[in-house]
Amino acid sequence: MSWRPQYRTSKFRHVYGKPATKENCYDGVPITKSVQDNYFCSVNPKFIAVVTECSGGGAFYIIPIGQTGKIDPLQPKVCGHRGNVLDLKWNPFDDYIIASSSEDSTVRVWEIPKCGVLKNIINSKLELQAHSRRVGLIEWHPTAKDILFSAGYDYRVMIWNLNSGEQVIHNPVKILDCHKDVVLAMSFNTNGSRIVTSCKDKKMRIIDSHTGKVLQESNSKSHKTNKVLYLGNLKMVISTGYSKWNNRQVTLWDEDDLSVPLREEDLDGSLGVLFPFYDPDTYMLYLAGKGEGNIRYYELSSEKPYLHFLMDFRSSLPQKGMGVMPKRGLDVSICEVFRFYKLVTTKSLIEPVSMIVPRRSESYQDDIYPMTAGAQPAMTAQEWLSGANKDPVFVSLKPGFNTPQSSPLKMGSGQWDPSRHTKKEQMTKNTYPEIQEQRNAEKVQDQKSLMTNGYDLSQCPVPKTENELLQMFYRQQEEIRRLRELLGQKEIRVKQLELEIKNIRFSPISY
Repeated sequence: MSWRPQYRTSKFRHVYGKPATKENCYDGVPITKSVQDNYFCSVNPKFIAVVTECSGGGAFYIIPIGQTGKIDPLQPKVCGHRGNVLDLKWNPFDDYIIASSSEDSTVRVWEIPKCGVLKNIINSKLELQAHSRRVGLIEWHPTAKDILFSAGYDYRVMIWNLNSGEQVIHNPVKILDCHKDVVLAMSFNTNGSRIVTSCKDKKMRIIDSHTGKVLQESNSKSHKTNKVLYLGNLKMVISTGYSKWNNRQVTLWDEDDLSVPLREEDLDGSLGVLFPFYDPDTYMLYLAGKGEGNIRYYELSSEKPYLHFLMDFRSSLPQKGMGVMPKRGLDVSICEVFRFYKLVTTKSLIEPVSMIVPRRSESYQDDIYPMTAGAQPAMTAQEWLSGANKDPVFVSLKPGFNTPQSSPLKMGSGQWDPSRHTKKEQMTKNTYPEIQEQRNAEKVQDQKSLMTNGYDLSQCPVPKTENELLQMFYRQQEEIRRLRELLGQKEIRVKQLELEIKNIRFSPISY
């Protein structure tokens, strides 16, 4: 019996990082010089929010996604905080609402105009005042609308209901005071029923987000936790930090048992903080180090050895922080599965980096784009406060997919009545069958006219790169050649028919 090596197959083995060209970057952005180990950047399909250097208080830029190139030095800011901005996060269910935390011990919620920031915004929509010291972290609940968590240097995590109707909120709905030192990171599971935190006392805690009860607490002496991330669909927790030999380390834990890690892996001896990012749709983990340009990425599994190294993206531009585009903002036509926005302080630059699965086909790839969490909340704030837990509302990234509506249309004057429309169509079918057949024939003819060389022109994406443009050009040339051949065959057939008609006309008639 011969020995055979065990190879693990993966569709993401050859994922590669593609940095944006100079004209597709955001240049001239004065990025903050804060030493806080935060991301300083938040992204959604419409805007990029980045903390900027500002005197006399804290401020951040709101840059439209399409506004690439050199940024105007007089670009308007959101500048209502009295201290430096430490963290900011977009509302996952509203692309025009963003929350920010600051050294002035407040959390503010801002409403961004749909046309973008045309002048400095000073007045916020909501102001949350209850922390006694600066607020370092904020997180939106993943499935409930208008629920916000904040963690301050007063060792407390506060839960806020933004739908209270007050502009200045002094009383949070609940306070989690189980921490004995500063909270360094926090992350939710898939439905938001649990939250995991890392603390400066070197411990991780898994907490029930409703009651505040500590379900699990780590006591590992071989791992000093810094950043932590909940892997909800795998029922695991991953943490990055340092080993007892001061090597950077990534550690995997079971959510029901934090006493012993499932896997520990030492990376290197660098001192920069490792920022973890997880894609639950592809089970891929990305590790980006602060102060370096490399991004390592792994594939996770529910079986040993759990963590499988794929490749790393190397760059000479070091990142201070990073933002991540939500799945609904990715370009599925180029098989993009993840997109980073690197903050490069040495060049005042924001550089997008796309993680792409190499595929030859230009059609939609269902295997790498499963149903993903959409922009619709699964429940209201009152439902969550009453103790309910719901999974996210999933949508498809396929072009043309109709996302579920938050509220159905009301029947009445000026509204579309589907039953009335159905009755009208049924009457037309029964009364005028020949008209209906003619309409169906016209629809079929229109659909046929959109098909060329086996491709549907109505679903053909606009070429975005030189390679795609060349492919489209060659495809059109092939279509023109085929049509010329077909036209030549038709002309020959016409001449043959004309000769046959002449022969029949002048041939003698036989009885």
